[in-house]
Amino acid sequence: MKLRSDRLPLAYGAQLAPEASAENCSHAELFAKAEELLVKRMASGDPVAWFLRGQLYYEEGLYEEALIQFEKIKDVDLQAMYQLGVMHYDGLGTTEDPERGVECMKKIIYSDSPKARHLKFAAAYNLGRAYYEGCGVKQSTEEAERLWLFAADHGNPKASVKAQSTLGMLYSMSAQKDLKKAFFWHSEACGNGSLESQGALGVMYLYGQGIGQNTKAALECLREAAQRGNIYAQGHLVEYYYSRKFYSTAAAVAKRITDHDDINKLAKITDCLPAYVAKGVAMAAFYLGRCFQLGLGVQQDQAAAAKYYSRACLLDPDVAADLELAANLGKI
Repeated sequence: MKLRSDRLPLAYGAQLAPEASAENCSHAELFAKAEELLVKRMASGDPVAWFLRGQLYYEEGLYEEALIQFEKIKDVDLQAMYQLGVMHYDGLGTTEDPERGVECMKKIIYSDSPKARHLKFAAAYNLGRAYYEGCGVKQSTEEAERLWLFAADHGNPKASVKAQSTLGMLYSMSAQKDLKKAFFWHSEACGNGSLESQGALGVMYLYGQGIGQNTKAALECLREAAQRGNIYAQGHLVEYYYSRKFYSTAAAVAKRITDHDDINKLAKITDCLPAYVAKGVAMAAFYLGRCFQLGLGVQQDQAAAAKYYSRACLLDPDVAADLELAANLGKI
């Protein structure tokens, strides 16, 4: 399970751009105006502007510029310290240095400053990620779990929602499998806005995992998650439509999903794990291949079937193998 860093929880909002109407300016013009405004605020002695300038660069993907800005203020701004931790761990604007990333997160967690309070849950999630992946520290799933439980804070919506969702994933895996705990944490995360957990909840309801089977609740979760961009939920909807013999619908939905060709971009946009985005596209590709092979909901086309079967295998060999076995057994 390859994880992603938790996003920075901002303690304050700010109007980065001048009051120019967005529809009258291009993105580049708005960026230039925001940068100009922040430079003026920095010159006037506004301490917040120093961080916001670095954050502006970060959000624009200008990581090298962001790194320079955050380095200047890391000793006086813990939000800059947090962003530096993420950037060093993930190699954004610099070479990967997980040890330094871990050091930054530990400083935040153990800080007595009131300005660290809103960062501690997210920092604990990131440190738990480091222990889970064994990067920058000795691998320990137990320590990762302990940190994630702290970060999740019993489902507190102001805590790390990513930690809540990740605990749902953790308790769904074989080594720590406890589906009732998985359902609990996905429920908490979904209630706090997690798109990833909303899709996972739909699957759990659909197959009665950790909760009684409830097709109505499953479809509500899956459809809403799918509308919000959860590709894993979309893949399971394809499977559901196919199983109910709604072949035209299954094929149409699957075609839209398989048009996506950048898994990492989708993962970043939706803040879902790339592995589960790939699983969703792989499911859709296999079922679309099946439709083309058998002429279900589409005109029969063996070349197209082979193309989509191959794509499913490339995206997630395990998903493709499980579905192939089910097809060979006559289950799909």
